[in-house]
Amino acid sequence: MNWGDLVDQGKIAAGGLRDFANNLNAPTIRLGVTGLSRAGKTVFITSLVHALLKQARLPVFEAQAQGRITKAYLEPQPDDDLPRFPYEKNLGTLTSENRQWPEGTRQISQLRLTLEYVPEGFIARNFSSGKLHIDIVDYPGEWLLDLPLMHQTYQQWASAMIKASRKTERIGQAREWHKHLATLSAGSHADELEAVKAAEIYTAYLKSCRNHESSLSSLPPGRFLMPGDLEGSPLLSFAPLDVLPDAIFSSGSLGALMVRRYQSYVSRVVKPFYFGHFARLDRQIVLVDALTALNAGAPAVNDLRDALAEVMASFRLGTNNLVTTIFGKRIERVLFAATKADLIHHESHDRMEDILRKLVDEAAQRAEFEGATIDVAALAAIRSTREATVHDKQGDLHCIAGTPEKNEKIGEDVFDGMAEVAIFPGDLPLDPNAALQGLAQGKLHFVKFRPPILNGETFAHIRLDRALEFLIGDCFP
Repeated sequence: MNWGDLVDQGKIAAGGLRDFANNLNAPTIRLGVTGLSRAGKTVFITSLVHALLKQARLPVFEAQAQGRITKAYLEPQPDDDLPRFPYEKNLGTLTSENRQWPEGTRQISQLRLTLEYVPEGFIARNFSSGKLHIDIVDYPGEWLLDLPLMHQTYQQWASAMIKASRKTERIGQAREWHKHLATLSAGSHADELEAVKAAEIYTAYLKSCRNHESSLSSLPPGRFLMPGDLEGSPLLSFAPLDVLPDAIFSSGSLGALMVRRYQSYVSRVVKPFYFGHFARLDRQIVLVDALTALNAGAPAVNDLRDALAEVMASFRLGTNNLVTTIFGKRIERVLFAATKADLIHHESHDRMEDILRKLVDEAAQRAEFEGATIDVAALAAIRSTREATVHDKQGDLHCIAGTPEKNEKIGEDVFDGMAEVAIFPGDLPLDPNAALQGLAQGKLHFVKFRPPILNGETFAHIRLDRALEFLIGDCFP
């Protein structure tokens, strides 16, 4: 172990000691919530917190279903250096007269939810405080894809990114970047404006891969797509050069400048996130927009599998005890959740879970992912549709009904954002292998629906209670 590794281990231990001291008053679970862009992180957290605060009906979440949770409330968060998750603002956006979905996650944030409950066992009744703090840490999934950079040199990373950009599913989006790349020489004199321009063109390529109908997922560095407060910073002014993994650059060259910026990015951006927050998590949920990937075809599915493998390889997994609590926590439970289950009929929910399980199992083998309890779920934290049956000459169609957002369209039909419609979204294949091979491509029909009108105190959901039971159900002795 070198000096850098010892320093890194010291940072993990410092965080562990701080958390251990804070836990002496009441048990605390640090729950990480992540997912790649548009997977629904903000809506998931807002709905989860609202359901617990309002004592929603959650039959699979046993502690609440049994009436053991007596009180739920928000408290000041423990980490003063993190922005607070804007729960109240998000709820207002969802429930206002002009109801809309809240803005997505663009930076790390935190919220503390405290649950008071009736202890059940003899030891718990006599020694437990009957209180659980849940520190929800929300962060962009794109940032997770940066963690492998801690173990790669700039040259290794640049070579891997260029190799990936030459794959069939990316070559079209990479055309302009490749043209510019051909004009750059790693041995030329370092020029700041040239580095900035290279980073801008590379970022445009990443955005094109994400936004194109191919819907690709594995697109590091994560801050290039989700810069947060780093937008415009020199820390983001680097890009891959077409070099060998073992290339050596002379002092003052463009290659040397790229190496310096890359190393600064890793040391000042990636490592603080990892040691300050990620390495302190106890539980983790990874939200996955599997439906969009399935509809885009096999290349998008394969890219999603690669992204999941990269995410899994970053987790510190295992069972926690006194030693690991102080000197570096392990993530004990990881839930992979396919979101937007309200966009398909309930007959496809189990099929969706089977597809995600297949994806997760294959990604886990690649990442040598073991040591934690893993589960998958198809869920919708807020259900924006209801189910309906439409009768036509060909028989009954299992549809979903809701209010599409303004200007959404299917074929020639453009929706006005006011009228409710019934849509046949298509069916997922019974065989998950068929879906992963791209046989679902073009057979699914999705539109974005407006949030539902809140009737009563809580939102309708799909399997949110199951997610809660898996993530924290064992924390109520």
